Amino acid sequence: MNNQETLWNEAEAFISLCYEELNKSNEEKVARLHEIKEEIESAGVYTHTTEELTHGAKMAWRNSNRCIGRLFWSTLHVHDCRHVKTADEVKEALFHHIEYATNGGKIRPSITIFPPEHHRQQEVVIYNHQLVRYAGYETEYGIIGDEASLELTKICEAHGWKGERTHFDILPLMFRMKDQPPVLYDLPKEIVLEVDITHPEYEKFHDLGLKWYAVPIIADMKLEIGGIHYNAAPFNGWYMGTEIGARNLADEHRYNMLKKVASILGLDTTKNVSLWKDKAIVELNVAVLHSYREAGVTIVDHHTAAHQFKQFEKQEERSERRLTGDWTWLIPPVSPAATHIFHRNYENAIVKPNYFYQEKPYKRIEKA
Repeated sequence: MNNQETLWNEAEAFISLCYEELNKSNEEKVARLHEIKEEIESAGVYTHTTEELTHGAKMAWRNSNRCIGRLFWSTLHVHDCRHVKTADEVKEALFHHIEYATNGGKIRPSITIFPPEHHRQQEVVIYNHQLVRYAGYETEYGIIGDEASLELTKICEAHGWKGERTHFDILPLMFRMKDQPPVLYDLPKEIVLEVDITHPEYEKFHDLGLKWYAVPIIADMKLEIGGIHYNAAPFNGWYMGTEIGARNLADEHRYNMLKKVASILGLDTTKNVSLWKDKAIVELNVAVLHSYREAGVTIVDHHTAAHQFKQFEKQEERSERRLTGDWTWLIPPVSPAATHIFHRNYENAIVKPNYFYQEKPYKRIEKA
């Protein structure tokens, strides 16, 4: 099967399902498929309408096996930026995404979609894992900041960026246009909302100097709709508290804060049987949820998220759609057995449209 045949098969499957869900007539579907087939035969590619792009992006969220927040898939705000031609236009689109999604703390699930790949040529290539992310530095005194960002931080520094070398330096946006060197843009402070982490009972939590940003905007995954690959399509929902309190701030290879939290709580960290890690991680999550609520920033606890996912399961069953999921990602990292997800199985099969991991652009440069 050649590339055109593969693309046609993907397009036909997507348009058939998309038009059915949009309640379009069979005549509209047949006419659209005829247009697409002619376009593929003449140009080797086809172009989605804005309506197809919008619904396709929503379907991709619905099909994302690792996401517990899929109940809200139909609320995704889609920003069609396939028209961009310059780095400045990309920068403005990314700035707009951050502002729009943040919405003063009332977070709006959003995606910004840039021009698709064509014959493996990419018009826009984003280097950031998330549009807002803290830098990480290796020093003689250990890691400062986010260890997960060490590699990208070094690359940004090699291109002239200099952070203040604190634990919470916001990395610049880094991307490149086709056949152009990468460019860097510092994020204006006024568009990045951050939350200071405090605890409702333990005042000393404030002494840890912890904070986190309001919106997780994933920027390095590829959106695939009907055989068309959108390699630059940053998207966001809102945080589940455990993502910050049980992973970002707690993981040993991230901010590794559990011992410091345990110290504040007066816990015995000399033996595992004291369950100091469990107690510390629970209170760290209490602090995160408390702080975001106090700041008026949308966040969900893992028990509520699991209940919402159960609603999603019922929704999909009513719609007679195949339910897929990755159990290892859907169970929360805190008290998973207290959720229904822990006690059932999911089919971890890939359904398209969907979002896919892709190789980091600086890895591709190294291989070249």
